Amino acid sequence: MTDSWSVAGRTFTSRLIVGTGKYKDFEQNAAAVEASGAEIVTVAVRRVNVSDPTAPMLTDFIDPRKITYLPNTAGCFNADDAIRTLRLAREAGGWDLVKLEVLGEAKTLYPNMRETLEATEVLAKEGFLPMVYCVDDPIAAKQLEDAGAVAIMPLGAPIGSGLGIQNRVTIRLIVEGASVPVLVDAGVGTASDAAVAMELGCDGVLMNTAIAEAKDPIRMARAMRQAVEAGRDAYLAGRMGLRRYADPSSPLAGLI
Repeated sequence: MTDSWSVAGRTFTSRLIVGTGKYKDFEQNAAAVEASGAEIVTVAVRRVNVSDPTAPMLTDFIDPRKITYLPNTAGCFNADDAIRTLRLAREAGGWDLVKLEVLGEAKTLYPNMRETLEATEVLAKEGFLPMVYCVDDPIAAKQLEDAGAVAIMPLGAPIGSGLGIQNRVTIRLIVEGASVPVLVDAGVGTASDAAVAMELGCDGVLMNTAIAEAKDPIRMARAMRQAVEAGRDAYLAGRMGLRRYADPSSPLAGLI
């Protein structure tokens, strides 16, 4: 049976979400999306071309009828800006499933949780379905869920750092305590990082820089697809228990 997942009543088979920034061009971005098998792409609303209708557009290369576009609030540093940005996105494209991120400051790009929680509450009341970028804190994650988040997206490490998941304990606690999907968002650098996220029980992984800045983005996109699938299989299989000492694969009794 297909191992699918659902968010806000929408079902997907790919558990990998990819971004649309930092690529050499739209053509490379589209090729990476195809190689990744992703069914959702994130789009920074504040960076979308609205002034030159003759210039190439992302929709010319990634068909929104086949791939779900997830507008995000990248570059917003307060709740008001994030809310305004997503209102514009809904007016322009009718989107209600959105990715909310409200950053604290430019150096770390860590989320400002007070502003994030405020924006989540407002957006949920206005009928949005916010998937929310947040710190890897189980308490904050539950507060966002209570405020109306349809998915929790804790960072694995700072955005664009490629450091991998820095705190497996808190990610696992978030997964265990959530009743909505949990997706690691930010910090993935290579395929093993994506596999770890899935082995922790996450419903999916979102990444951009790890693919876009790879020496071969298309090959990395394919590797990420395979890593997410392998990590999910390992989680469902149930890993062996940890032991303090060796345990032989062959019994020691009855030796010649």
